[in-house]
Amino acid sequence: MSVAASHELAIEIGGIPILVRTDSSEFARLLEQRYAGFVKGSGFGAGSRPVSELPAFELEVELVPQGQVSDVDELSVRLDSGCWIMERGDFRAEWDLERYQGRVRQTANPYSIDGVLRILHTLVLAPQGGFLVHAASAVRNGRAFLFAGVSGAGKTTLCRLAPPDVALLTDEISYVRRRETAYEAFGTPFAGELAQVGENRRAPVAALYLLAQGPENRIEPVTDAGAALALLQNVLFFAQDPELVRLVFWSVFDFVSRVPVRRLVFAPDARVWDLIL
Repeated sequence: MSVAASHELAIEIGGIPILVRTDSSEFARLLEQRYAGFVKGSGFGAGSRPVSELPAFELEVELVPQGQVSDVDELSVRLDSGCWIMERGDFRAEWDLERYQGRVRQTANPYSIDGVLRILHTLVLAPQGGFLVHAASAVRNGRAFLFAGVSGAGKTTLCRLAPPDVALLTDEISYVRRRETAYEAFGTPFAGELAQVGENRRAPVAALYLLAQGPENRIEPVTDAGAALALLQNVLFFAQDPELVRLVFWSVFDFVSRVPVRRLVFAPDARVWDLIL
C-alpha cells in the first residue's frame, strides 16, 4: 500500500494518541469532526507543520470504493508473523507489533476506522492491565463510576437522568486502565444511543454498577465470582490470542478485587443518582 499522506491528525483516546495519515483532506476533516475533543493536533498539506507531539502509534489510511476492501464479512483479528491482521467487510488493517505502525484500507466513512481504533486499543491495553468494556461511565466529585449492561439494560437512560454535576465519559464503551494499585476510567468518543461524544477526561474508578431495571431504586451486593463473570461478559476483546485473553482475564479478576462491584436496580427516575456518591 502506498499512501501520499499529506494530511495527519492524532486521535488520543485513553491517553494513547494514534497518528492517522491520509491523502484526503475531506476525510481528515471528517475525522476531526467525528473525534472532536479527542484530536490532539492536525496538519494539512505537504508544507504544513507536523503534529507537535508525534505519538508512537501511526496509521496510514487508503480510501477505496465500496466492494474493494475485503471479502471477509465477519470480523477477523489474527496474528500473522508479528503483524496483526484485522478484516471486516468495510476495512482491512495491518498492525506491525515491533514498529507500532499500521495500514488501513477502507471505505470513506469514519465508522470503519472507528472499528480499527477499538480493536487496536484492546490489543494495546491487554498487556497493560486495561480493557474496553460495554458500559457507560461518568465522573462525579472527581471519581468515575461505571455502569455495565447489555443493550437495553438502561445505560443510556441512566446517562439521560444524570444531574448537572455529572460529567459523561461515555454511554456505550468505557475505557479502563490500571494505574499502579488502582484503575482509571477515560472518556471515549464511542457513543451509543445518546449519540454524544464523551468528555476527554479521566478519573479513578470508585465503583462498577451492574444495571438491572426494577420498580424502585436500590443497590444490591454482588459476590466476587458474580462480579467477575458479569464483567467478563461485557469486556470487548476481538483477538483469539491465548496469551492476550489470559491477560484480559487476569485484569478482570484484579479489577473486581480492587473496585467495589454492586448491582444497581433502578426505575426511570432521576433520584437513582442519589445512590451514586
